[in-house]
Amino acid sequence: MGKRRRVAERRRTRQPAVLGGVIAVAVVGGALGAYSLYGSGAAADEGVTASTRKAVKTGPVTAAEIRMASTAFLNAWQSGDATRAAASTDDPSAATTVLTGFTKDARISGVTLTPGTWSGADVPFTVKATVTYKGITKPLSYSSKMTVVRRAKDGVALVGWKPSVVHPDLQDGDRLVTGEAGTPPVTALDRKGGELTAAKYPSLGTVLDGLREKFGKTAGGKAGIELRVVRKAAAKGTQKTPDKTLLTLSEGTPGKVRTTLSPTLQAKAEQLVTTKPKASVVLMRPSTGEILAVANSSHGFNTAFQGSLAPGSTMKVITASMLFEKGLASPDKKHPCPKTATYGGWKFHNDDDFEIKNGTFKASFARSCNTAFITQAKKLKDDDLTKQAQQVFGLGLNNWAIGVPSADGSVPVQSAAQMAAELMGQGGVRMNPLNMASVASTVKSGTFHQPYLVAASVDHRTLATASRTMSATTLAQLREVMQYTAAAGTAAEAMAGLGPDYGAKTGSAEVDGQKQPNGWFTAWKGDLAGAGVVQQGGHGGSTAGPIVAALLKAGSGG
Repeated sequence: MGKRRRVAERRRTRQPAVLGGVIAVAVVGGALGAYSLYGSGAAADEGVTASTRKAVKTGPVTAAEIRMASTAFLNAWQSGDATRAAASTDDPSAATTVLTGFTKDARISGVTLTPGTWSGADVPFTVKATVTYKGITKPLSYSSKMTVVRRAKDGVALVGWKPSVVHPDLQDGDRLVTGEAGTPPVTALDRKGGELTAAKYPSLGTVLDGLREKFGKTAGGKAGIELRVVRKAAAKGTQKTPDKTLLTLSEGTPGKVRTTLSPTLQAKAEQLVTTKPKASVVLMRPSTGEILAVANSSHGFNTAFQGSLAPGSTMKVITASMLFEKGLASPDKKHPCPKTATYGGWKFHNDDDFEIKNGTFKASFARSCNTAFITQAKKLKDDDLTKQAQQVFGLGLNNWAIGVPSADGSVPVQSAAQMAAELMGQGGVRMNPLNMASVASTVKSGTFHQPYLVAASVDHRTLATASRTMSATTLAQLREVMQYTAAAGTAAEAMAGLGPDYGAKTGSAEVDGQKQPNGWFTAWKGDLAGAGVVQQGGHGGSTAGPIVAALLKAGSGG
């Protein structure tokens, strides 16, 4: 009898351990093995005794902890228990709101979650479910991921909460909603009447969303039924990111909106940005403000229109115009360009600490000498650059209305070293390619024309204007130094063959934590002006420059 009991005990020890209804499986080769996504699931801190809870566990999460935390979360979510799933995260309150909305507001049911092979503490998974609204049903499928972290207060391994865990398009404050679309769909047309689609022009995804948000209710269409991401309200002074459609249950009737985009130049821009990672470019017409092309190599965020980046030395176009107006510089006048210059307790350097001895301002501008601008800081008021950007170039007033969300630059009033840094496009200055294309356009046309993607006559909106223009003398000087930069300066290689009616400025903006600066380039050719940035690309002349120049060449028929 005792022998049979021992055999039975040995047999029982070979059975897999059951933790909270989930079969524990071996972790093999970094994979989660055979998940059991049914039953009640394991609590994130299950198996932790009272004595071990007293000591805060530190260090990287272990394979076993990754398996336990992610399995608990997926089990609970799949079973429809939002509260228990949220308890497996490090922010139960926020997670409960999103997970509850996933079922209640988005009307998603029949959820099946399939985990993949993890990398580090990241666990990818796929979601398959059904969306139902008023008798209409559609399947839903997408991929997402979670990251297992340690809770700071006790070291327990939990899913690090982000709304993107539930859906990769969700950000803080966003909601998933299924119902009649808030706005009818639109068919966006290029300037020649052809249809613009994200399939044909991948960079236009966010632009098309923005057009629908702005013109859907007035373009004559009828709303359909959709699952969509409803974005959180925008902060005061900023424009709301457009809602995004994830699944169409029934088609609406689209209205039509004509844009200023050129189909040939848009296609060219799309092709050019693929040559560099994190590249963005805009092309516009200086005489009117019409936007002819916009493209980004990354399609999740429209950096070209909505980015907020230090523009580096391309900002010197605005600064130079201010120095000319104040009589602090002249193209052919001798101007200091030492290796370094100190202001406000900061020591500013030129690239590789070069210097130009007995050189002119034109030479300093063309070679992008930082110290040529820093040496003039002591002669300026704190708000001089801000006023120049606002009054002459129409920047930083938050009043652009291009037809879709955009950021119109920022040149805040600064003092001491920060003010000096802004003179060369660092400090608090923030721009995007649309803003810098507009700067080149203003130099070419002689006056600021607010860029626009949809004519103001379509919705009778008011376009932004500048309160004054540069004098004829200042304008001529500014064009001269930009033309010289395109012909013989840092922009010469990129702009080769595009003269003589041209001008350009390069820029490189240092960013904390980046090994390479962001490369900037802004230029005009005839009645075309463009600007681009390649983030972490290095010098603008060799990164953004070829993209902008090629687009100018294409638009000029060259």
